[in-house]
Amino acid sequence: MAAADGIFSPPVPRNEPVQDYAPGSPERRSLQQVLSGMEGVETEIANVIDGEVIETGRTFDVTMPCDHGHVLGRCHLAGAPLIDRAADAALTAKADWAALPWQERAAVFLKAAELLAGPWRDVINASTMLGQAKTVHQAEIDSACELIDFWRINVSYLRRILEDQPPLNSPGIWNRVDHRPLDGFVLAITPFNFTSIAGNLPTAPALMGNTVLWKPARTQALSAWFIMDLLREAGLPDGVINLVHGAGPDIGDSVLPHPDLGGVHFTGSSTTFHTMWRTVGDNIGGYNQYPRLVGETGGKDFVLAHPSADVMTLCVALLRGAFEYQGQKCSAASRAYIPSNLWPAVKEHLLAMLDEVRQGDVRDFSNFVAAVIDRRAFTRHCDYLDLAHSTATVLAGGRAHADTGWYIEPTVAQVDDPEHRLMVEEIFGPVLTVYVYPETEWAQTLALVDETSAYALTGAVFAQDRQAIHEAQTTLRHAAGNFYVNDSPTGAVVGQQPFGGGRASGTNDKAGSAMNLLRWVSPRSIKENFVPPRDWKYPFLG
Repeated sequence: MAAADGIFSPPVPRNEPVQDYAPGSPERRSLQQVLSGMEGVETEIANVIDGEVIETGRTFDVTMPCDHGHVLGRCHLAGAPLIDRAADAALTAKADWAALPWQERAAVFLKAAELLAGPWRDVINASTMLGQAKTVHQAEIDSACELIDFWRINVSYLRRILEDQPPLNSPGIWNRVDHRPLDGFVLAITPFNFTSIAGNLPTAPALMGNTVLWKPARTQALSAWFIMDLLREAGLPDGVINLVHGAGPDIGDSVLPHPDLGGVHFTGSSTTFHTMWRTVGDNIGGYNQYPRLVGETGGKDFVLAHPSADVMTLCVALLRGAFEYQGQKCSAASRAYIPSNLWPAVKEHLLAMLDEVRQGDVRDFSNFVAAVIDRRAFTRHCDYLDLAHSTATVLAGGRAHADTGWYIEPTVAQVDDPEHRLMVEEIFGPVLTVYVYPETEWAQTLALVDETSAYALTGAVFAQDRQAIHEAQTTLRHAAGNFYVNDSPTGAVVGQQPFGGGRASGTNDKAGSAMNLLRWVSPRSIKENFVPPRDWKYPFLG
């Protein structure tokens, strides 16, 4: 007997309002209280397999990027046997989870969204601020609002996908499409820089009826632990999402060749994605199905100004796009092309704005820029600072400080060569490189922007001239999966700007849209003939 019959419609989704955390506001006082409590406790960050919390005793310290001597917790690493157990748990849980009516699965994530909008908001924001060095605003728009949006809006996309049925039926025929989950399980590998992405990558396939093995980045372990706790409170059944911590190669070596690998949901470096794709290719004959590979990788995102651009809006977009979250966004503005007629004013105003920017610990809400994620990132960024000092003109910043945290100053460098390494390579840090082009060479510069980078994630054009905007959109059609006109190239909103890029930036399966969710189903066409033929002869035979 059915538990409930009906053509159900989920609540109409909306984007979660961003809280301001202004001085004296109740949300600011509440968050600061949670921050104070969380920083004073060393959290045991365990694996969660089939609902069981597993501490292995093989740990690493989770520290604050802004205060790298401050230990926030100990993360327990999973070895190969535990990873295999997680895959088995996902496979065991698959039948019951996939058999649940869609609205029952959806209810789990709708409840998770309401929990995050309410009692869990401060917890997830605080863990992101402390563990990943996000300012309060960056944590709010990422770990709270965007993840809430994913969970709410993905449900509405699921409903639309299920409604997408064949428009035609022959007389006596009923055609239907069954949107089945993939065979096997899905491996979700998530990055440090967006808690929302870390929450969406395992839950989007799960919403569609799949079960998941989730490996978060080591530097995102704290907020991942709390997200898993939130999902369990929301009613997620045991084994549907299994959280394992470990080195990428250890998990990849165990999971990627698994015959029941159904798909990979990945956000991270292009190099890692290449390795994963190669491993899957090498094992292609051993799978029970062709695994789906969905990846969002690197970016070398551009801001291109036309001679007609408004200087002040351009400068604000450059500052926010390049330096919010220390440039550690795959969408961050990294290379800028400024016409010679605007450059003196842009340089003056941009540097003046940067003089007002404060950098420091995220617990001080007056800071706009914080620390980069860890020592490895800090060292890599220092190498780029050395390159800038030796081969370019450093206009602002250019220094690094590691006494208390991993601080790289917001840096603006100017180059004379548009193919300089600083204009080509992904830095993933607070370094903006500017090339000043002759104002009469707009068409040539359009071609230059398109051809300079292997990536094609985000890009922005600034112009008041409508013809110039049209030319940019035409010439740069394949240079960015998310293209912005008179706006910063970062900050995509779920349900408004589906996110993803092509070329070396990934498979462009557009997180935050139905296009991504369609990758986690394997449609089955069903044809039912109510009055099938009883004679094998066709009429033409006479």
